[in-house]
Amino acid sequence: MYNKANLNKIEKMNKLAPELMKAFWAFDKAAVAAGAIPVKYKELIAVGVALTTQCPYCIGIHTDNARKAGATETELTEAAMVAASLRAGAAVTHATHVLTD
Repeated sequence: MYNKANLNKIEKMNKLAPELMKAFWAFDKAAVAAGAIPVKYKELIAVGVALTTQCPYCIGIHTDNARKAGATETELTEAAMVAASLRAGAAVTHATHVLTD
């Protein structure tokens, strides 16, 4: 299912739903723009979220963007481990649903 060439179809989406896609791209750009949180940190957050949602497109895009913003391999690894910890924590807390009172 994952095929990086599928990203080329975004142009078609831009044409099929121009107002919606324009709004999405504006939101997407604003979300990772410099603000109270620097761009590098926002991209590291995005990498962690992409790893938890397991979106290969987002993992690639935001990893590249994090590197461009100055993120190191160590920072990317730590962000990945934070994501892993949250996924594991969610499994642990949801495990409480399988136990009886």
